[in-house]
Amino acid sequence: MSNASTAVLPSHVPPELVRPYPLMGQRTISDNPYSTVIPEVHEGPAVFYTVDGYHGLHPMWVFRKYGDVQTIYADTEHFTSKDFAPFAPLTNQTWNLVPAESDPPLHALHRQIVNPLFTPKRMAGLEQQVREVARAAVARFKDKGECDFMAEMAFEFPIVVFLQLMGLPVEGLSRFLAWERKLTHPDSIEEIIEGTMQVTEFLREVIADRKRNPVDDFISYGIQAEVGGRKLTDDELIGFCFNLFVGGLDTVSTNMGWHFRHLAEHPEHQRELRRDPTKIPMAIEELLRAYSAVTTNRKCVKPVQIGGVQLMPGDIVALSTPLANRDPEIFPEPNVVKLDRNPRHTAFATGIHRCVGAPLARRELIIAMEEMLSVLPEFRIKPRAVLQTCMGPIMQPTALPLVWNV
Repeated sequence: MSNASTAVLPSHVPPELVRPYPLMGQRTISDNPYSTVIPEVHEGPAVFYTVDGYHGLHPMWVFRKYGDVQTIYADTEHFTSKDFAPFAPLTNQTWNLVPAESDPPLHALHRQIVNPLFTPKRMAGLEQQVREVARAAVARFKDKGECDFMAEMAFEFPIVVFLQLMGLPVEGLSRFLAWERKLTHPDSIEEIIEGTMQVTEFLREVIADRKRNPVDDFISYGIQAEVGGRKLTDDELIGFCFNLFVGGLDTVSTNMGWHFRHLAEHPEHQRELRRDPTKIPMAIEELLRAYSAVTTNRKCVKPVQIGGVQLMPGDIVALSTPLANRDPEIFPEPNVVKLDRNPRHTAFATGIHRCVGAPLARRELIIAMEEMLSVLPEFRIKPRAVLQTCMGPIMQPTALPLVWNV
């Protein structure tokens, strides 16, 4: 039981189910959480209650089983997505992430607006643009014999693509990443507040400019879009843009980092994919399962029992894709990466809130692997490097030093 568990518990929370949640917290660790932390959590109860919740803001229930997580994702009667992220509430603003924090029936209308941005046809049309950005990133370090993959590729290639789609200046990359870090890997609540205010102030300025000078980008699209026969409100427009900003600057980079760390540590998998690049799309699906990195939240709004525990209105639940996608009851040998497993995973969530940007993310991950493996010789982790992971709602490698022979 956590030391913090001496706090007064709600009457429906069994004291024996109170324990810390090691995937969250404002800290970095030097061991691989997928080899240590996650297997240890799976040795415990199917569901537990932690008072050390999301950024320390509130207690929450943690469900580690794939089936329970799927159930909660799909249950919009007993759970709300509203305010699952702390950004607007902490800054006393009234917008929600659109469509991530939208509940039915409004969610369907919001989703209708966003879906056209990520259709397979539109993503196919971006193929050459995305590939050119990836090639340019690889070209800058391929002859050096080493790189920090996170800084020079994972935080370069997908984010440049995102900035182009948003119509935001690529020159602002370092500033945007600094803001993003305050939102997703903060050192304090004050950093979340500061980052949220900086991003919303910037987005309001860009929105005002796009209203005067529309261009072919996602922000102008949101301004012109209609929901239920009306334009988006000012709050909806900020929520739409903020949602794209948060999703576009972090999650693909994080996934990419874990995938290439795996290849660097498993040269046999590198060789297999080099021999047959047609295996890359299926391999990406297994890597997405094995290295899922995102935890989101829901709030209970009606009493319900799940996983043998009673949930009451106001309870927060954590939907941890790192835990769900390594559930040993669903995935045989969950901690072994099998490139041909072709799993049905929840890396992009599921149900009505399945990640709308998943088609773009998949395309970027596939292209990055194709370009890296076609240009670089076999790469490995730089000798004596200490790899660290920033824990929290997105578990992210802080750096990934790779070396290869030139």
